[in-house]
Amino acid sequence: MAKQCELSVRGMDCAGCARHVQGALEDIPGVASADVRLMAERASVMLDDDAPASREALVRAVEAAGYDVDELDTRRSTGREHTERRSLLLLAGTVVLVLGLAAVGHGLGYVEWLEARTPWWAGLAGVLALGYPVFKSVGRAAVKLRVTAHTLMTAGVVAAAVVGAWVTAFVIVIFMRLGDYVEHATTERARDAISGLMKAAPQTARVERDGEEVDVPADQVERGEIVVVRPGEKIPVDGRVVSGRAVIDQSAVTGEPVPVEVMDGDDVYAATIAEGGALRIQTEEAGSETTFGRVVTMVETAEAHRGETEQWADKFSGYYLPVVVGVAAVTYFATGDAMSSVAVLVVACSCAFALATPVAMLASIGVSARRGLLVKGGRYLETLSQVDTLLIDKTGTLTVGRPEVTEIRPREGWSEDEVLRLAASAEQYAEHPLAGAVREAAGARAITLDTPDDFDAVPGRGIRAIVGEETVIVGNRRMIEEAAGGDGQAVAIDIGDSTPAAGETYLYVAANGTLAGVIVTADRARKGIAEALDAVRQQGIETIEVLTGDREEAAQALAKRLGLDVQSELLPEDKIEIVREYQRAGKTVAMIGDGVNDAPALAQADVGIAMGDVGTDIAVDAAPVVLLREDWSLVPDLLRTANRTMNVVKGNFWFTGLYNLAALGLAATGFLPPVVAAAMHSIPDLGILANSSRLLRNRS
Repeated sequence: MAKQCELSVRGMDCAGCARHVQGALEDIPGVASADVRLMAERASVMLDDDAPASREALVRAVEAAGYDVDELDTRRSTGREHTERRSLLLLAGTVVLVLGLAAVGHGLGYVEWLEARTPWWAGLAGVLALGYPVFKSVGRAAVKLRVTAHTLMTAGVVAAAVVGAWVTAFVIVIFMRLGDYVEHATTERARDAISGLMKAAPQTARVERDGEEVDVPADQVERGEIVVVRPGEKIPVDGRVVSGRAVIDQSAVTGEPVPVEVMDGDDVYAATIAEGGALRIQTEEAGSETTFGRVVTMVETAEAHRGETEQWADKFSGYYLPVVVGVAAVTYFATGDAMSSVAVLVVACSCAFALATPVAMLASIGVSARRGLLVKGGRYLETLSQVDTLLIDKTGTLTVGRPEVTEIRPREGWSEDEVLRLAASAEQYAEHPLAGAVREAAGARAITLDTPDDFDAVPGRGIRAIVGEETVIVGNRRMIEEAAGGDGQAVAIDIGDSTPAAGETYLYVAANGTLAGVIVTADRARKGIAEALDAVRQQGIETIEVLTGDREEAAQALAKRLGLDVQSELLPEDKIEIVREYQRAGKTVAMIGDGVNDAPALAQADVGIAMGDVGTDIAVDAAPVVLLREDWSLVPDLLRTANRTMNVVKGNFWFTGLYNLAALGLAATGFLPPVVAAAMHSIPDLGILANSSRLLRNRS
């Protein structure tokens, strides 16, 4: 099995930097492959089995390429300060001010005046002192026949120095370093979305060891250890409550703002907050293996799943550099003006093309995760923005996936609570899902149950038990009729319509041979589903269809209420074929399911969306997109997020493309002096930062 080594790489500000680091790592003997993620600032290196490269060799290669390697610490980004709007405005104001000063200085002739009075040695010293780190990185790349984001501006500096324009060269270096800062601010802004998630992770845990409570790093808690959580503290592990009671704020994991109450036997999750109570929790998972830890890991690695737009932009930015060099050469030979060629080299901004997509994608993915939407890569957001067909699995997705008591019809002389008490007491030890629904309904009404005696389950019929002094039967109509001597008329008396509607199941309750009432159960549709489907249609979804293995009557009843088409009595392979039929017709298909029996169809769809209980492997691992809480309002929210993100990406490309086209034209025709061109170099990055920052606003 191939070994993997993780490195934390600092100093990467664009896709070109990431490619540079990746190339440096893959050149090392003993490295099978390398995956460098710009936004996560991580390099994942797969080592050869036979003669793996050492970590020291990997670090040396990265540092030789001009970047830094930090100690790998998943908590390091929690110390980053969030870039506030005023910081963005300050940065924009600085660029505009410097650009204005450069233009005025050139217009008044100050640059030429300084050029004539600056000795070459002073100009050279200033250029080298300020630009040495950049020149070193460019030089190392040039030796390996690679270009970086700074190659063009470095060429501009060299060209200006060759013709003796030392002040121009020095000013270009100044703006080169300012551009580095702008690009760094742009990528950091997107990284804030991820670091905001990581800040929610507790760093320490209070563990009972040898009869004492000791504080240990959260990722060092062992399975089975008891963790103590006091009111107001974050829960550091996934586990089960062994004592105590508290109200839990789960918003960090599921995005759900409504707290839930937990007590003995309930499951709790890391990064949630215990409010109004203390808990003792038996640890099941800690550190990166918790539900929250896995969510953070998936968000961090989402950058590896790049969409077609991002891949195209990376390729284009690679071709753009030689095109600019060609334009600069043509400009020089056509006009003989070296300064116009310098302006062409320094005004071009290739990094902006490479940043246009990942900055927007990572911002959306990070913010969405905080709302309970886990999107595992930019390619899935891109595909979601193109979806026109939505297929929905019924059980567990449209419905809650388990029976619920929807109505209690007592016979004259009985109350609803009395009928429910008898049934729930008799069913107290039954394992059938309908028994669980009855017990849950009794619990919701705070009904005290009696312990049953002589419990007897009759397969295919129901149960019989002694509750107090009464013989209670809970079962289907046939069982009750048999108990009544086959008198079906007596069973139906005072109950009303004795035929269950589609999707309903009747439980008849009798005491001492006398019918007490009927409990109606059904797999109920999830709350808010009709409103959510209306919102989905408003996002441009043309076709919505339900796929289910249920019998036709039950499926049609639910679909009719919701105004949906339905295909019923399907096997898993039938669902896959239906997805393929839509795809063959040119449709882009999203499939929503619970990730249990519909996993093959989720995998076949262009985008699979899993809706499940948080904390289960199925919920987090089942599909490229996961709804971390069972809330249908997340579905239109997901589609809105995808459409909004792609609109921002398109805006980034339009702005960057038009800027570069106009700037290159002005520079090549002599209307843009090198000093002003250098000052304008960072404008596309600033535009991308401002536009993509809109995605960081936590809208739902």
